[in-house]
Amino acid sequence: MLEKQSLSSQSIIDCLNADYGIEVTTLSFLPLGADLNASVYKAKSAGNRLYFIKLKRGYNHEISIAIANLLQESGLEQVIIPIKTIHGQQTVRIGDFTLIVYPFIEGQDGFSRDLTDKQWFILGQALRQVHSTEVPLFIQNQIRKEDYSSIRREAVRALINRFENVSNRDEMALKLLLFVKENEAVIHRLVDRAEQLGQKLRDRSTQFVLCHADIHGGNVLIDEKNSIYIVDWDEPIMAPKERDLMFIGGGVTHVWNKPHEEEIFYKGYGITDVDRAVLAYYRHERIVEDIAEYCHELLLAPVSSKDKQEMYKQFISMFEPEDVVDIAFKTDMNLSI
Repeated sequence: MLEKQSLSSQSIIDCLNADYGIEVTTLSFLPLGADLNASVYKAKSAGNRLYFIKLKRGYNHEISIAIANLLQESGLEQVIIPIKTIHGQQTVRIGDFTLIVYPFIEGQDGFSRDLTDKQWFILGQALRQVHSTEVPLFIQNQIRKEDYSSIRREAVRALINRFENVSNRDEMALKLLLFVKENEAVIHRLVDRAEQLGQKLRDRSTQFVLCHADIHGGNVLIDEKNSIYIVDWDEPIMAPKERDLMFIGGGVTHVWNKPHEEEIFYKGYGITDVDRAVLAYYRHERIVEDIAEYCHELLLAPVSSKDKQEMYKQFISMFEPEDVVDIAFKTDMNLSI
């Protein structure tokens, strides 16, 4: 998010002092991520130690912590565990938000830096370990399970049908309306194909595994020693492994779209049968979800001008050559269903 949440910086500093014993000297807002319900900060203590602070609206974020703990216990090195409070908790409620503190990792993410062959291999190994992790039943009961829901597809159809009557006609809204009208046939193709594939897959018996669900370049962090970490476990899901594998070669933000990268990744991941129909479904459905969310935020939600400009830029980039729409259609070529 490019704009801060409503909670004051002083409230965060007071919480860090009281609950974590951290004497904060500076707290800096970081304009990162696309989640409008979250803000992140960099805190520096009197001892020059750095912390990554995540502030999320609401209180139901314990499952992401449970997953991170489970993965660390299973031996996964590419996960960052939250720092505990002085009372042994891994989250703190503060106002209408949940505050989580992590050690600050100096580095870059996979959007701004290319992974080396070694890092692609390690990422493959790490994701295979995630997919092989035994998830206790009490955790499974709290995690989403893939049901190939049509909610997002219906939302996009509804938004397109009401576009002409949208009253919010600021600059970004007008630009979005024009772009959607010019690309309406492509958007209908994405929605209809996701619907068709989803209906077919709903009747299949497919093994579900623990999936990160959003493992694009922005959620892979590379530190100064070239170690990699998988971050942001906020939306785990039990689903076919292709739920995660669709990002490898998927082209989100115009990276991770080279065949050589896929080849090295799968050497690390190991021998596996990738179901192209499931891969095509997820690549189509992910774009449909993004269209629904971008359109809602740009047209109907109270979003800052800066956030709107960034969202519009991200929205139109999906339709560029070798980006996600192009790759989704290529994945779907010559499928028999």
